[in-house]
Amino acid sequence: MLALPKSAGAFKDATWQDVEPFYHELQSRPIDNGNVEKWLQDWSDFESLLYEAAALANFAYVCNTADTEAEKARLRFASEIDPKAEERRVKLQRRLVELGYVTPDLETAVRRFRNQMEIFSEANVPLFEQLAKLSTDWSKVIGAMTVEWEGEEKTPPQMVPYQEENDRAVRERAFRKQFQPYIEQRDTIAGIFDRMYDLRQQIATNAGFDNYRDYAHREKNRFDYTTDDCLRFHEAVEEAVKPAVARILERRRRLLGLDRLRPWDLAADPKGRAPLRPYANIEEFIDRAGPIYDNLTPDFRSYFERMSAAGLLDLDNRKGKSPGGFCDSLPFQKLPLIFMNSVDVDEDVRTLLHESGHAFHVFETAHIPLVFQRQPGAEMAEVASMSMELLANPYVEKRYGGYYSETEAQRSKRWLLEKAIQFFTHCASVDALQQWMYTNPEGRDADARDQKWLELRRRFEGDTVDWSGLDRERIARWYYQPHFFDYPFYYIEYGIAQLGALQVWRNSTADEDRAVRQYREALALGATRPLPELYRAAGARLIFDSKGMGELVELVEEELSTLDN
Repeated sequence: MLALPKSAGAFKDATWQDVEPFYHELQSRPIDNGNVEKWLQDWSDFESLLYEAAALANFAYVCNTADTEAEKARLRFASEIDPKAEERRVKLQRRLVELGYVTPDLETAVRRFRNQMEIFSEANVPLFEQLAKLSTDWSKVIGAMTVEWEGEEKTPPQMVPYQEENDRAVRERAFRKQFQPYIEQRDTIAGIFDRMYDLRQQIATNAGFDNYRDYAHREKNRFDYTTDDCLRFHEAVEEAVKPAVARILERRRRLLGLDRLRPWDLAADPKGRAPLRPYANIEEFIDRAGPIYDNLTPDFRSYFERMSAAGLLDLDNRKGKSPGGFCDSLPFQKLPLIFMNSVDVDEDVRTLLHESGHAFHVFETAHIPLVFQRQPGAEMAEVASMSMELLANPYVEKRYGGYYSETEAQRSKRWLLEKAIQFFTHCASVDALQQWMYTNPEGRDADARDQKWLELRRRFEGDTVDWSGLDRERIARWYYQPHFFDYPFYYIEYGIAQLGALQVWRNSTADEDRAVRQYREALALGATRPLPELYRAAGARLIFDSKGMGELVELVEEELSTLDN
């Protein structure tokens, strides 16, 4: 093996010419059952260094999309190195598969390798390069968006806190401002998506699939459920969740004393209390998180504080920053990083708990020797994050070191549980739009996509909220969703995982210590077991039917009925 660098930033400035010799050596080195484990470890160590360099380049760019040097670095990895590297990975995967080497802990990885070999097409390498450039274009458009608010320049996410105000006129104005830039730039964003759509459909054709939907499901290694199961999930949301959401919203309408709810009425406190403001500044936001995790296990606090000390948290919203939030891993250092857009609202607490769950997953798998064995599919990765929201929620009170008084914590808990139920309707909308657009010729038409989005919102959300005269704002919501642009078909996993997380939460209400122990044991398995086994280890099962979904929705509604807030 060529001598691997020992520094975490060794490939920071690497070009493909710097990286290619390592792939060449791994491809040409003789392997057999006697030396394959050393070969696998060398490959894993190399990929860890390369992935980490790409992750840090992406992190630097999304934190400041106006930084031209950061943009160049991100593009160097995303459009020059990564697509070529994927081609070489497939060749290395083929070597292992053809050797026939497998162990129980490697079986899931080998199955993935075989799948990736089968769908790989050399013709797709330059198409992935083009997609990466378009993704950067989209991020630049979104990151540059601003609105004028009372004489100040604000970002669209900074309009969210104003939608929690008790003054309804302020809420409405903030709501309209938030989506104004997306409406103004609709044609630009739709044009970027059109080009992405064409590339994705061509990628599917090159790989031997009828459409990108079918390709994406295979590419995401979805061995344990099908596209038909996703359609069953949509139907279950209509049957089991939609009525519950209507009941939640009817309570809100009644308490607000309104004839009809409008979309700017959905975040304000229904009893007219001041909005929850969990922290005064980002430092306080970070400092109070550690004690919350300590109530579950001191290890979680240690993990979080290690990230903070290493400068791996970028949490505040500002101009030039990409939207959304995520956790990424640095597999060489075996550390995670968290990216967020915090604006001092209760949802920030939820997001931090969520991304911390992902981060703890990285720590819990650090003992696994090969990088290929650590990261399971998103269906399990999101159980890690969504379960943490629910498990940590009892400890957001100040008496446990958290953010809120007892009364405020109860309000936060209600918001968490209500949002957990309401989320399913959004999840179904996002997945259903993608299912439709990539399997229908009309999916190439921007106007048809927008109209389909409106149709799906009515299907899953009903008419409890009055959206009359707001079609443009309602359409803008899907342009606001990064997954359509950067992570196509990565969304149904959130719904599947939310059902898993609710089962973990159900277990914790009976025996918290046992539930946390099972949760950690499941995370520590990484990707060494199939998805159903990972869920069983966490004390859960996969659910796609309305009966199973309805039981969990009923449990949440029962808990909500005990909260007098």
